[in-house]
Amino acid sequence: MPREYKLLFAGAMGAGKTTAIAAISDHAPVRTEALNSDRSQHGKALTTVGFDYGEIALDGGDRLRLYGMPGQDRFSFMWKVASEGALGVVVLADNSRPDPLADLSLYVESFRALADCGAMVIGIGRLGEGSTSVETYAAWLASQGLSLPVFTIDVRRRDDVLLLLDALLYQIEAHKMLANAGHA
Repeated sequence: MPREYKLLFAGAMGAGKTTAIAAISDHAPVRTEALNSDRSQHGKALTTVGFDYGEIALDGGDRLRLYGMPGQDRFSFMWKVASEGALGVVVLADNSRPDPLADLSLYVESFRALADCGAMVIGIGRLGEGSTSVETYAAWLASQGLSLPVFTIDVRRRDDVLLLLDALLYQIEAHKMLANAGHA
């Protein structure tokens, strides 16, 4: 019987969640965008207000369902619901934002249960537009007791987004192996 897996994309408004899903989905994603009423957070005209959705067909009829979370923290109640049963989460950080580490902190804490079991990967976009280095992101994660993969990416590039998925799946598998070794 084919299985379905749920994968989340989270990050601040404008971090590229919808674009990342479009880069890897087998079909054009379903988008739930509305006029952006919070131009102080980001200047884009439209923003996600529900879940964006795409999917990837896997071997054997399995499906990877891709859900883009709305980026505004006023929708954080949806994040908890969506994380139930999720395989993992890709957190996208927009390095051009005023305080990308504060943004990252919000999403790491909101999806902490997934982070703690190694089911999180961080993709940093627009690295050249900010002053926060990859090493600074990694050091911040370490200060939170987390050892998670951190990559610089361009969410428009399919290969970059697939690299995040590969790293996430390896991270999840490694965490499971370590957990099983501890119970042996």
